[in-house]
Amino acid sequence: MPRGRKSSGRMASRGYPNPIDVHVGSRIRLRRTLLGMSQEKLGEAIGLTFQQVQKYERGANRVGSSRLFDLARVLDVPVSYFFEDMSASVQEKSPSKLMGVATPPEPEYEPDPMAKRETLELVRAYYKITDPQVRKRIFELTKSIAKTFREDE
Repeated sequence: MPRGRKSSGRMASRGYPNPIDVHVGSRIRLRRTLLGMSQEKLGEAIGLTFQQVQKYERGANRVGSSRLFDLARVLDVPVSYFFEDMSASVQEKSPSKLMGVATPPEPEYEPDPMAKRETLELVRAYYKITDPQVRKRIFELTKSIAKTFREDE
């Protein structure tokens, strides 16, 4: 490593995984479990062993871009899903930040609400309601509440 250069960010400090890799791994695990998929099934779908999936989920192994693309396809989420809900303190651990390189400003848009964990859990719970009439009433109630909030703005 050239003199005066800081860590590349692969390992945040003392051999621990970079917090961004840990966050991405936790998002993989979250989506996999929301889908009711085992590590073994996910591994088979992307050509890995369940042990390799386990290492990705713990952040012990960094997920490359092509593998992240495969994971997004199999887990049926956009690639951006893996980076959502990342705290500012974790974002500060990006390799460019650790090396002191300037980063571009944040884009001015809201993340896709359809890719959020809360939305996925809500939809999953909604479809567990077997009675179509009850489901329709909950749907109408939710729309009514949302309309009330829009009117308050």
